[in-house]
Amino acid sequence: MYFSAAHQETNLRVLRQIIRDYPLGSIITGIPSAKYPFLQMSHVPFVLDVEDETSETEKGCLRGHLTRQNRQSQAMIEALTSNPTPDNVLDQEVLVVFTSPDHYVTPKFYTETKPSTGKVVPTWNYAAAQAYGRAKIYYDAKSEETTEFLGKQLADLSYQSETRIMGYTGGEGPTDWKPSDAPEPYINLLKKSIIGIEIVIDRLEGKFKMSQDKKFNDRQGVIQGFAGLDTEGSSAVGKMIKERSDLKDQGK
Repeated sequence: MYFSAAHQETNLRVLRQIIRDYPLGSIITGIPSAKYPFLQMSHVPFVLDVEDETSETEKGCLRGHLTRQNRQSQAMIEALTSNPTPDNVLDQEVLVVFTSPDHYVTPKFYTETKPSTGKVVPTWNYAAAQAYGRAKIYYDAKSEETTEFLGKQLADLSYQSETRIMGYTGGEGPTDWKPSDAPEPYINLLKKSIIGIEIVIDRLEGKFKMSQDKKFNDRQGVIQGFAGLDTEGSSAVGKMIKERSDLKDQGK
């Protein structure tokens, strides 16, 4: 990822929050194989484990799962069975990309620079976090370690999705769905058809490209322009644009 000084985000707490807010990541692997493509990518909803949420240095650990029928899963399993490694950790580094809602930005929103010089062009606003690390693969369906990992993974991912996304937190509202709500033999059968992925993050990078590098009046024009669009996508991106603009005005 290219980082300009104006857009780069180095605060790990902020980058971890991107993962929490937008947990559907794109996991990218490059695994040599005569049978499967070298470069593969899958969309995976992840759980981020962090020991100390207040830490400014902890990157965290990602947990997810893939169906065994996925060729990316099969390439991982092939790599580990043909060349076993300690703890079933892939030799190759993996990359997981998390992205926020995004939106096109028309030059018409630059209310100062466009009328004064015309030196404006279209762009695209977004935020992203990239997590790099080595992946441990839980693929032995007969292993107690795999069974325990997948059980916790499915329970934690369901809780995260049901409470944070759906808002099913109980009380006067709906309660969250749990894997235990389904028949146990059914869940056990499904667990045999997936593999677990655990990635200790070695490097966590990211950026917010939210017009914060523009002049004050141009930023205000972008904020007002997005507000005028009044769509779900523009509202989400517009909120982030305003937050980043406010941070710049505060000198942060």
